[in-house]
Amino acid sequence: MKTPGLTSLEICAGGGGQALGLEQAGFDHQGLVEIDSHCCNTLRFNRPHWQVFEEDLETFDGTLFKGIDLLAGGLPCPPFSKAGKQLGKADDRNLFPATIRLVNEIRPRAVMIENVRGLLDAIFDDYRHYVSGQIAKLGYQTGWRLLNASDYGVPQLRPRVIFVAIRNDLAHKFDWPTPHKSSPPTVGETLYDLMAARRWRGADAWRKRANDIAPTIVGGSKKHGGPDLGPTRARKAWAALGVDGLVIAEAPPEHDFVGMPRLTVPMVARLQGFPDDWIFTGKKTPAYRQVGNAFPPPVARAVAIRIYACLNTRRVVQITGERRRA
Repeated sequence: MKTPGLTSLEICAGGGGQALGLEQAGFDHQGLVEIDSHCCNTLRFNRPHWQVFEEDLETFDGTLFKGIDLLAGGLPCPPFSKAGKQLGKADDRNLFPATIRLVNEIRPRAVMIENVRGLLDAIFDDYRHYVSGQIAKLGYQTGWRLLNASDYGVPQLRPRVIFVAIRNDLAHKFDWPTPHKSSPPTVGETLYDLMAARRWRGADAWRKRANDIAPTIVGGSKKHGGPDLGPTRARKAWAALGVDGLVIAEAPPEHDFVGMPRLTVPMVARLQGFPDDWIFTGKKTPAYRQVGNAFPPPVARAVAIRIYACLNTRRVVQITGERRRA
């Protein structure tokens, strides 16, 4: 029995976290839309065969992708985050209207959108209902769910809101993923080999101190500051793990280094659940922001596997030379 692959269009693709998770789940990306040139360079470097559209989603024409299986993406978080002042629909960075337009143009069999935890705050109850209602009018059943990255093997406390819409005739086959039974590795366990790469003599003691998962990694703003691990409260949490969160390092600590080490971009990427062979191109600051703003691939993969299974039950399959429906 041979099952055809399922297709997807990724919007606001960023540095590729969700796109990679969907690929791991079996989806074949027909296109990826991203306005940031640094992110586009990373996507093209890691997957030269992907068709990357370096365009503004507000003006992107989705009609070329009419009938794909999945429309997915991680929409900008500032409109719904406390750091972004939670302006919601009044924020010009809000791309839910553009997403609703694309759903109407493309009519995918499923939709998967990731965003910040603040979207579930009471202040946005009406707006969530509006988004759900607009998608429902197009023939979908919708749902919102808060997922913690640490429940899916990511060594980080990273709650994310996932919106899923499934076409009405398929919706009864969808189930949300269940958390892993085992705990994720600690920061020390996850990063020990990278910290010891230059034979730092303090690596063993550091591994014992970094005996918990990481606090939420933040990508920061393009307009303010450089690459760091967050505001004062976050830096205190990192310090408790033996990490200096003031800035991102260019390289692991040297043999005779004394003090708290700083994380490199590859270290942060591993804490986000990226495989080591996924390379973030460009200088340190734009590379780190791509990592910090990413949707952890293992979480994207967990949701995408359930969507794939839901959609795959209705695909035309080849069985002993006959075309039948599963």
